[in-house]
Order: sequence, then C-alpha cells, then structure tokens
Amino acid sequence: MNKLSTDERVRVVSALVEGCSIRSTVRMTGVAKNTVSKLLVELGTACEAFHDQHVRGLKTKRVQLDEIWSFCYCKAQNMTEKNYSPERGDVWTWAALDADSKLVCNWLVGNRGGACAQAFVADLAERLNDRVQITSDGWDAYRSAI
Repeated sequence: MNKLSTDERVRVVSALVEGCSIRSTVRMTGVAKNTVSKLLVELGTACEAFHDQHVRGLKTKRVQLDEIWSFCYCKAQNMTEKNYSPERGDVWTWAALDADSKLVCNWLVGNRGGACAQAFVADLAERLNDRVQITSDGWDAYRSAI
C-alpha cells in the first residue's frame, strides 16, 4: 500500500480546510478519492481525540448552546419501511460555544431526544471549571437535561 508523503498530506488537508470538495481536492492534488476520504477520517479522529483531551478546565463565563439539523440518507419524513435503518433519517449536531472566544467547548451528534441532551450537557459540565451563563434559542430541548 502506498503512503502519502507529509507534503502530499499537507496539500490535501490544506485544500479541504480551504473548503474544497473531495472531488476538487482529487483533481487539484492527483490523490485518489478513497485516499482523500481515508485521510479525512484519520484527521477527524485525531482532532477529536486532541479536543477531548485538551479542551477541559475551561474558565469561560458565557456559553451558547445550539443544535444544527441535517439528515443521513433521507429525511425522517421520507423514510419508508423499505429503506429504514436506525442510522438513517434526521441527525442533530449539538454544539456548545464559548460566547467570547467562539471556542467549541463540546459537541454531540445524535437525535433530538432527552438522552442526547443529557449526555451533551453532562459532557459540557465536565469541561467547565465554574458555573456559567447559558444562552440558547432552543431551551426546551435542554431543560429536560438539567
């Protein structure tokens, strides 16, 4: 199996960070699409581990909570028995941001149920040093978790 050199990896990651799609990154760098995808997954895993280890003991005063809707394969309203799978349908990305520095304190990808809200808020609490002011436009989703 061929390994990308550090320079080739830097070129691929730079293109992706600049907002290029995987296909345009393939055209620009000459690296295979599967290789770009595998590098992206590898980089994401490394970034997640780094964030989880180092973004702790935060001294923030104000935290903004938000959730972003998306879907995997199809929207929940378009799901049929034929294409049903628990991994498909509506997906929510829960995010907590430091209001001053815009640092992403934590995030969680899941559904919009109470269990995900509780897990998200519990993880946030572990990362903070003190009590904080929480701001959210969707307070009802978090209220059950507190």
